[in-house]
Amino acid sequence: MNASARRPLGERERFVAFAFASADLLVEADLDGRIGFTAGAFRLRFGAAPESFIGQDLAGLIAGPDRGSFAAALALMPERGRLSPTVLRLANPEQTPFVVSGLHLALPGEPARLCVSMGPVPIALDSGAPAALSPAALLREAEGRLRKPGQAGGQLGLIEVTGPLSPELRAALTRQAGDLAAELSPGRFGVLSAQGEQAPDIAAVTARLEAMLTQHGHAAGAGVSGEMLALDAHGLSPVQAVRALRHGLATFTRAGSAGLQEEGFGEGLSGFVQHMTQRAGTIRRAIAQRRFHLEYQPIKGLADGALHHYEALLRPEKGLLGEGSGPQDFVNLAETVGLTEELDLAVAEMALGAAKGLVGAQRIAVNASGLSMQSASFRKALFALLEANAHAGQRLMVELTESAEIEDEAAAATTIEALRERGIPVCLDDFGAGAAAFRYLKAFRVDYVKVDGSFVEAAMRSERDRSFVAAMVDLSVAVGAKVVAERIETAEYAQTMQDLGVHLGQGWHFGRPGPLPKAAPVVAARRTGKQESWG
Repeated sequence: MNASARRPLGERERFVAFAFASADLLVEADLDGRIGFTAGAFRLRFGAAPESFIGQDLAGLIAGPDRGSFAAALALMPERGRLSPTVLRLANPEQTPFVVSGLHLALPGEPARLCVSMGPVPIALDSGAPAALSPAALLREAEGRLRKPGQAGGQLGLIEVTGPLSPELRAALTRQAGDLAAELSPGRFGVLSAQGEQAPDIAAVTARLEAMLTQHGHAAGAGVSGEMLALDAHGLSPVQAVRALRHGLATFTRAGSAGLQEEGFGEGLSGFVQHMTQRAGTIRRAIAQRRFHLEYQPIKGLADGALHHYEALLRPEKGLLGEGSGPQDFVNLAETVGLTEELDLAVAEMALGAAKGLVGAQRIAVNASGLSMQSASFRKALFALLEANAHAGQRLMVELTESAEIEDEAAAATTIEALRERGIPVCLDDFGAGAAAFRYLKAFRVDYVKVDGSFVEAAMRSERDRSFVAAMVDLSVAVGAKVVAERIETAEYAQTMQDLGVHLGQGWHFGRPGPLPKAAPVVAARRTGKQESWG
């Protein structure tokens, strides 16, 4: 760890950027496309050592037919800041389809660099067939269309397969749907038409898949259904439309077509927002009446097992939003109808009340979403609340969540710096879970970084994933932050994370959420809807 901490931040940024891409091939080049750094499975893919490619043209790694579009994308990276995941063929004998993505890094005092990662496509396809996007890439593409005023965004096809889904059917679905398809959850797919092209014929796709189900002799009752969700922001602001889209995809991922209809998506995004507006009163009253409580889960040091703080988890009244709804539904709806700031302030107020019973250096940490942290009105209200509770305010911590992307990073940085100037530590929550985490760590000075539990679980299964967590730790230490790991469920998990340099752990191994113990040494409060064992 000490050696890693002494490495230049630029090197750590490069490694973590590559790690997040889950790539097989990692390449860095100058703005002219000349390769200066390589790592990964070059021997497997090209039959030569990685270092043998240093000094060569980056575009030379891509097959001839795709090389022109790749070179054009590289030329635009300094302006756009990144290369979104794109399926291209490698310049190997097999011309293997790979997902290629990249970042443009311009660090003070260093030459600008192009960091490109290449990894296998997520679904096996016949040679030459289009590859599937990741769910995150599909969402980014759809959001990009909604953010362009005056332009038709087209339609998002949603396909649900009930019953067993064989690899053959999964590959067939991707072939039939087109270039912009992603599996959102087992048996549930999203499909976009390419820009300027006609929307996919979902009825025809589902009919062909139904025929394949019959051909493969699937059980009675198995079937395929599909519908279209119009990406029409008419009457909505781009922010409202994007929030509605995110909630719609999350709903379909979790509950399928039936969930979409229940949430009001039968009339598109505008219909959903109208439906949510009707429910906004329920959310607003629930926040005002504090129809939720906080349960606390301990976070402990991995080296000594000592209690470091608690995290308080939001628990709305059972059935508040209907049967089967949970904490995350409450949080998502608050964000969708524009009540995030009210919810974050309500939780902060509850935490400040609890802090009045603490002594010494004990602290309470409250979560704030990206929507709140970039809001000047939230900043003003929060600091007014802190001034009105000056003694308790000195015992706060703040965790920045990534449930909603921060669009005004400068405003969020102002809030973060103002908190730190008051002696209130800031933690970047769920690091690695979203596409913006790497960017946020560059943009904001934080005191703690919480590694998302999915990375912790993956690290227990493979050496490659352990290297990803180690890279996150290196980067966090390089910027002066300590690291917390989620989902520490056993002593083995705790030891593995400690070996990787993680400082603190949270999970059932250290305790389940429950009432706040009396005279607790440190307390953390949080607005979240995660599963209880994870925190």
